Amino acid sequence: MTTLPLIGVTLDSEQPGGYSKYPWYALRQNYADAIIAAGGLPVALPHHPDFAAAYLDRIQGLVVTGGAFDVDPALYGEGSRHTTVTLKENRTDAELSLVQGALARNMPVLGICGGQQLLAVALGGTLIQHIPDSVANALEHEQPNPRHEPGHAVAVTPGTLLHRVVGSAAMNVNSAHHQAVRAAGPHAVVNAVAPDGVVEGVEDSRYLFALGVQWHPEYLIDPGDVKIFAAFIAACRV
Repeated sequence: MTTLPLIGVTLDSEQPGGYSKYPWYALRQNYADAIIAAGGLPVALPHHPDFAAAYLDRIQGLVVTGGAFDVDPALYGEGSRHTTVTLKENRTDAELSLVQGALARNMPVLGICGGQQLLAVALGGTLIQHIPDSVANALEHEQPNPRHEPGHAVAVTPGTLLHRVVGSAAMNVNSAHHQAVRAAGPHAVVNAVAPDGVVEGVEDSRYLFALGVQWHPEYLIDPGDVKIFAAFIAACRV
């Protein structure tokens, strides 16, 4: 039997209320389902930056998930913070430690939604703090229809890893974000763009697999979504 690569998956965190009267972690089931379907063995990573190296010693790949919060603008050099920005400092500290450590090891990283934005920042990029205030005639990126349905199309940049993986010049995607990548890092490239010009994905070819997408491929809406997870898990086996 082929050994299943162990895939670290970052968790969201919530304060007391709802599920528990005490602080709790959360992860949608379809993140794990998509990893398992692609041949990986997911394991949840709690928010302990000091243990990032210990976790990275044990996993073969890292998935950075999305969530209803934002990357601190101070991390990409902006002194002011838009009124819509919501932070989860401990989660960001833990995820940034994991991403930076994974990149230093050339470990495959897949960033999803906010995880893509964090990957971009780790690669030296910057973010738009609030799309409606920065992009004229922007699409409704916090789509009103259910997340398991497509919200808009994206153009996939030819010659990128994403293009090679999905084998298509366009994808139908779902989105749930009010921020976006403004500029990719100095060595990173944009691999997908929405019709309004908003960046929908970044990657960095210096690494074995450093790929981020703004949408949620774990919902498996577009045929390319399955291929993204398959390619990620394949890279984790190298």
